Parts: sequence; C-alpha cells; structure tokens
Amino acid sequence: MSLFHGSPLANISTIDWEMTPDYTFGTYESWGGKERVRDMKERIYYFFIDAWGEEPKVCLMERGVKHARVVAEILAPLELVRRCVQEQGKVAFFERTHPINEELKSWLIANVVETDDDSKVIVLNPPVGPIMGDSGLPGSDEADLALPPTVRLPDASAEMSEDDVLALVTQYNFAEQERNPQGLFVNAFVDNGDGLTVTDRVTGLMWQRGGTDIMSYRAVCREAARMNLERFAGFSDWCLPSIAEALSLLEREKSNENQYIHPCFSPEQPFIFVEASRRPGGRWFVDYKQGRAFWASGTIPGGFGRFCRRG
Repeated sequence: MSLFHGSPLANISTIDWEMTPDYTFGTYESWGGKERVRDMKERIYYFFIDAWGEEPKVCLMERGVKHARVVAEILAPLELVRRCVQEQGKVAFFERTHPINEELKSWLIANVVETDDDSKVIVLNPPVGPIMGDSGLPGSDEADLALPPTVRLPDASAEMSEDDVLALVTQYNFAEQERNPQGLFVNAFVDNGDGLTVTDRVTGLMWQRGGTDIMSYRAVCREAARMNLERFAGFSDWCLPSIAEALSLLEREKSNENQYIHPCFSPEQPFIFVEASRRPGGRWFVDYKQGRAFWASGTIPGGFGRFCRRG
C-alpha cells in the first residue's frame, strides 16, 4: 500500500523514523551526522512537532542537502502531542521543534501511514519563499566581474525621524519616489540557483525572492526564527532588513508587476517590515508598489516580510 495513498503526497515512499530535527544539521548541512548523503537531490521525510504556535502540532518535513520544507500538517490528537512536548522538559526559547515519541509514532503508523484515509493530512503549499521561476538573472558563476563599487549599508535597527529618512535616501541616492524620484542605486543581482534567493554583489546581501503573507511584527519575527531553525535555503542567519537595505531594492521605474522592484522578486509582498521605528512614534515600512518609505502606527494589522542575510 502506498503511503498517503490517493493524496498529493502519494509519491512519498517511506518515512525515516530515526530522523529528528537535531540530526538534520549533521546529516544535511555539516556532512558529519549519522550518514553521508551522496545524492544532492535525495529527499527524506520525517515527522516532528512544531511547538512555536499557541498549540503544538505534528508536521511532515521534506529534507535534503540545503533543503527543508514542511509539506503537511497532521491532525493528531492534541493530548498526544502535548504529552510528547512535555517529555522534552524545559528547553531554550529557540528549541521549539521536537522529535516525536513512541506513543505518537504508533498513532501515526495506525492513523496516517498504514491507511488509505488521508483526512488527517493537510497538505501545505510551499512555505515562505516558494520555489519560483527563472529570475532572468545571471548565475553566480556567470556574472560579469565588472561591478559597480561595493556599498556597505547601515544594517542596525534604528529609531528614525522623517528628516533621518530623507538624509538616508539622499546619502545613498535611493530611488524613493517621494523624497528622491530621480535617484538610482545600482544593484548587481545574481541568481543563486536554488529558486529561492538572489544575491546583490554590490551590497553583499542575499535576499529571499518570496516572503511572508501579511501579519503582525511579532509574527513576522517568529517567521524569521522558524526559517532559521529550518535553515531556509541552507542558512540560519535570516533577518528583517534595515530600512536602508530595503530601500536599496527600489527601482526608478515600475516592473511589469506594477512595482518599483526588480521582477526577480515576488510581487506578493508589496510593502514590507523593516527594522526601524519612527521618532516620535510608529514603525517604518518600505512600499514597493508606491516606491517609498512610509510610517504607520505599530497597532495596524501588519505588513509583509521579506528576509535577507548579510553573510
């Protein structure tokens, strides 16, 4: 009988019951774990508990070398899941992804793996930063070495007034439609070949091509923590951009997606959170649909997220 027979996950042939979140780093990142993986395209599947939300939940992970994706949520009895989490004892704040125990394994075998009933399996869409189409950019090994001068942008969280933002836009000549519409900050993007990220060789920043749906600031910070735990695109140092870093993506002209940003980026994140609060109050955002920085009350429903790394 096929695993998840009749569901979109029917191509999964087996579950690795020995794999846990802790083992994945050694196996798929440092090559020093329980076995050396020789096939870069290999994918294994294992169950784990995601305890980041208000209630823990069982998920099915798809894992490979520099690849991690939660493909399904399992509707396991909450009392079983809670008991499994309680067995972990006291854990650090960033250790909220747990292995399953024998009790939960038995339930999964009986109610998910060895049954044709897939009603307890919720297949998930690709997570934050889905695999996207061709970026239209050169690959990292194809890019012209004749680059504009590199620029180190301010990367710290900041409290900024209107005058501070104007000074920042002017200093770096960002193409900000209200404060500097004739500005032009020249990027040099290259495709990293993973369908997830691009790198700007001018700033040294690696950018997520996709991003999060609209959510609160606290929720978007949790998403960054989750991405780092699951090593999105193979890395664990993703963060919200500074306001300067987010402004550096602004283009002088709109793309075919009607946004002031390179078309390699998803248009589903029209304005994003940045690590900048406003003096005397509120939060700053960068809006790619209007091509500007704007501020709003910290109590509004939220914004979108697009993460970067400075590695």
